[in-house]
Amino acid sequence: MEIMIVVVIIGLLAAMAIPAFQRIQRASQNSRIANDFRIFSQSFETYATENGTWPANAGAGAIPAGMSGNFKAASWQAAATVIGGRWNWDNSTASGGLAGISIQNFTATDAQLAEIDAKLDDGDINTGHLRMTTATKFTLVLQEPE
Repeated sequence: MEIMIVVVIIGLLAAMAIPAFQRIQRASQNSRIANDFRIFSQSFETYATENGTWPANAGAGAIPAGMSGNFKAASWQAAATVIGGRWNWDNSTASGGLAGISIQNFTATDAQLAEIDAKLDDGDINTGHLRMTTATKFTLVLQEPE
């Protein structure tokens, strides 16, 4: 009987602790992604200022030619971000498109993406500079399409 009571108490404590841990983990992921977006956007804007143009388009996880410095290359090239998917530089400005930093093929929910958006933009994943540009891309737009 005493063992059953101990097991029930441990179960109750775990039931209270696990949701709190998940909230803290999600907040940490959101902060990490928001911080990485800030660092990467600063690196790309510095490149554009120094070179008069955005770097050439690059594939997911590939660092665009000419990017260096405080770029956090290990984070960019990692197999996956903390919300799934890979970092991607999109530059279609030559054809009148946008220039932006994307996370492609993420696994985060729309609610989590909205939380990240609220840290950097307007909290709406369909508008503003940080938004869904396709069903599989969450993009921080640095230059709007013409």
